[in-house]
Amino acid sequence: MSHFEKVSFEQWKADCGVRGLPDKDLREWFDAIRLPEQATASSAGCDFFMPFNLNFEAGSTFRIATGVRWVTDGEKDRGKVLLVFPRSGLGFRYGIRLSNTVGVIDADYCDADNEGHIIVSLENPSDKSVLLDEGKAFCQGIVVSYEIPQGSESGSGRSGGFGSTDK
Repeated sequence: MSHFEKVSFEQWKADCGVRGLPDKDLREWFDAIRLPEQATASSAGCDFFMPFNLNFEAGSTFRIATGVRWVTDGEKDRGKVLLVFPRSGLGFRYGIRLSNTVGVIDADYCDADNEGHIIVSLENPSDKSVLLDEGKAFCQGIVVSYEIPQGSESGSGRSGGFGSTDK
């Protein structure tokens, strides 16, 4: 069965985009990362939580290294995908959206060179800054099943991360 787990500290540090802070401070942020979870028993999605405080400036885009990967069980989870969406409250109140509209995390992404690190790029198209607090939910992931039409199957495996399947 699929599950969430943290990427290594080294991978998160490489992806988080923060430079100049001592490893001790970065380690505190990393250790505080929460794994995604349902808010209620009937929630379709699992909430992803901010790993740090962010004053999300008006009109800007920001990449959030979640520190999380979705681990799947090979053939058993083939035919499943993790879809990532912004939390509806952020979209409704502030217009915040994902830069790529929907994050599509393939079942074999956990085998990528970047440990399957889920990085979410958000846009704030509004004219107001929004404070995203550490530990607060900012997006949600929903695992769904899908079908590949006959004759469209691929036998190729994954090695890279973002955008690697079209190279």
